[in-house]
Amino acid sequence: MADFPNRAEVVIIGGGIAACSIAYHLTKIGITDVVLCERKQLTCGTTWHAAGLVGQLRATRNMTELAKYTSELFAGLEAETGQATGFKQNGSISVAKTQARFEEFLRGASMGKSFGLEVEVLSVDDIKRLYPLVDTTDIVGGVLLPKDGQTNPIDTTQALAKGAKMRGAKIFEQTKVERILVEGGRAVGVLTDKGEIRAKTVVIAGGMWSRDLGASVGVNLPLHAAEHFYIVTEPMDGVPANLPVMRIPDEYAYYKEDAGKILLGAFEPNAKPWGMNGIPENFEFDTLPEDIEHFEPVLEFAMERLPILQQAGIQLFFNGPESFTPDDRYLLGETPEVRDLFVACGFNSIGIQSSGGVGKVLADWIRDRHPPMDLADVDVRRMARFQNNKTYLRDRTTETLGLLYAMHWPNFQTTSARGVRRTPFHDRLDASRAVWGETAGWERPMWFAPDGVAREFDYSYGRPGWFEHVGAECRATRDAVALYDQSSFAKFRVEGRDACAVLNRICANQVDVAPGKMVYTQWCNERGGIEADLTVTRLSETEYMVVTAGAAQVRDFAWLKRHIPEDAHCIATDITSGLPMLGLMGPNSRALLEKLTGADLSNEAFPFGTMQDLELGYAKIKAGRITYVGELGWELYIPAEFAAHVYDRLVEAGTEFGLTHAGYFALNVCRTEKGFRHWGHDIAEEDSPVQAGLGFAVAWDKPDFIGRAALVAQKKQGIPARRMVQIVLDDDGDTAPMMFHEEPIYRNGTIVGSTTSGAWGHRIGKSIGMGYITCPDGDGGKATKDWIDSGSYEVEIAWKRYPAKAQLAPLYDPKADRVKV
Repeated sequence: MADFPNRAEVVIIGGGIAACSIAYHLTKIGITDVVLCERKQLTCGTTWHAAGLVGQLRATRNMTELAKYTSELFAGLEAETGQATGFKQNGSISVAKTQARFEEFLRGASMGKSFGLEVEVLSVDDIKRLYPLVDTTDIVGGVLLPKDGQTNPIDTTQALAKGAKMRGAKIFEQTKVERILVEGGRAVGVLTDKGEIRAKTVVIAGGMWSRDLGASVGVNLPLHAAEHFYIVTEPMDGVPANLPVMRIPDEYAYYKEDAGKILLGAFEPNAKPWGMNGIPENFEFDTLPEDIEHFEPVLEFAMERLPILQQAGIQLFFNGPESFTPDDRYLLGETPEVRDLFVACGFNSIGIQSSGGVGKVLADWIRDRHPPMDLADVDVRRMARFQNNKTYLRDRTTETLGLLYAMHWPNFQTTSARGVRRTPFHDRLDASRAVWGETAGWERPMWFAPDGVAREFDYSYGRPGWFEHVGAECRATRDAVALYDQSSFAKFRVEGRDACAVLNRICANQVDVAPGKMVYTQWCNERGGIEADLTVTRLSETEYMVVTAGAAQVRDFAWLKRHIPEDAHCIATDITSGLPMLGLMGPNSRALLEKLTGADLSNEAFPFGTMQDLELGYAKIKAGRITYVGELGWELYIPAEFAAHVYDRLVEAGTEFGLTHAGYFALNVCRTEKGFRHWGHDIAEEDSPVQAGLGFAVAWDKPDFIGRAALVAQKKQGIPARRMVQIVLDDDGDTAPMMFHEEPIYRNGTIVGSTTSGAWGHRIGKSIGMGYITCPDGDGGKATKDWIDSGSYEVEIAWKRYPAKAQLAPLYDPKADRVKV
């Protein structure tokens, strides 16, 4: 083709709504040399058959902000481009059949309120008024989002494409990308069936084809297609025009009115994965075979819920594929394996309502080479490599589709594709009645069930079935000694003659310390935001060990490797699998460990924040005196082949000292009581150590580290306006509500922030949390201790406010006397 380009600044692979939105937003910020390649026609994969729902309320603040932006974008897109979109803001209502579901809605409504989302709580009468067709006999209540709506996916995609072309982007249909070009670890272009295009940036936005595209260049994009069903009725008399979209997740169903017809779609609990062995080469606007039997339970619910459907004819029974990821969150950002290669895929049936926000933030990410906001929820770097296993993806997808409408319980655990990553202690912990949860594929004991107690998750927004058992584990940690399997924590060995210099550039704290010294530090970006929160231990002059959260393994290792200069004599190795770790925590930990090792573990011989080699049984281990639970304790790093032996010795000797097994629920409770931050909840790339109260972990006198200039500038400004505080509710009775995250925090009747973590503090007997609050300019613009202490606080939980206190100091052992005893 004479006009087919051989160069571009950005090449986008794919022609769905996300791909076109990325092109649109790139041109909007001035990156106009954009080429989009679609193998067939725009929208022909998944976009064309989407239901076109445009909802705004998501599970977290930033995901809601992106969905909210999409709605705002669609509202003006037709006027901007001249291309009709079919968008209308007819609102949406979510309807609850149970009190638990209603509380889920109310908690979401409160979260939305904290950042200005328009949301209303509905009574049963309100629901009937807004949606007269619905039978409300067994309905409890609901919520309304007036600015939600619906759109025509094909027309909206064409509008985005037109807007991109108006500003210079080139869109080529019937153009298959045969290969992504990678040189020196960077994406440098694509090879198409019409020729080669060299580019500074390549974007995979290929929907169901993205997994295989990524795999062809060693990139991990775990997603799998599933069959998605809906029906469209024939036109019916008596269907009011402009009905809001209605979702009834307890019946797996959503309803959309369109020109007197009703579209009924479903996210059923047991989904049907599709395309495990590849998608046909000629797939274009294709549908999948009907399966009336599979859809029948949803239809039966619907005919009771909307009696008008009992006389309706079905004009269309539709079945088409959509992509799902292992955790129901999409994949976004620059890939950790290949630089300058970005992705936007795996939209879990919310691609339409996500598309505007995705296009905006990914365009900014491409321009700036860093995300414009905290996008850890959807960052592609969260995914472990094993999660791209086809069998794993197929089995997990049977569940993930239905989880969209399942109850979103706190601490919810998936049940499919389990037992994938097991620590060396798994069988022994299972014999001790561990109740298993999963993080990044790791099987982790969440709590331990006493004899006679069912080993199951009895979920609740209040006090769940495991409440008292976790309390016993917390109190054992406080009063005796508890054993935690922390093997899932990621560990990296960093070695070489330049290891110290490399790590000192990456770490905010000083790591040029004596061998054996453990350093708590953050890894910051150039803007002063926190990219990682971890410990670095110097093992020798040329060797370090980095320990970070299990869920951050891929992300943090990628950050580490990308910041090792090419000419540095420094090698990073992920040693997680070979080095399991046990946490031995509590006031009796010293006596137990001394008995087993014969070592002097006194403060003088083994100071806090140091690591030593010990002999335990027949094994040699590394013991680090540090804690994530706020008690005296040690982390024991054990070569994998000796792990079971060391565990057996600890448990055998532990009886004398009151040793108790404890799980991750207790770990989370204890760290929240102590005010220990958790990356991804309390701190992330938009939060700085100054705001998070972690300035003590910054080596301010160190001349050069990533983010130093931004942090020094913040420090010079004095006390920040936004600060992390500990929150405790006044009510400590049996009916005191639980905080989890994103509950609005009021000061003197005005929302000043929201929680980031929450738990019941079993060691102090209170409902607790932490979160950021911001002092407005009218109050001086600085969140001083006096300003914080002088306020009257409330926390809103499920649409109701509860009196609370806020403070800077930890709620438990604020002077760390118990840790350093």
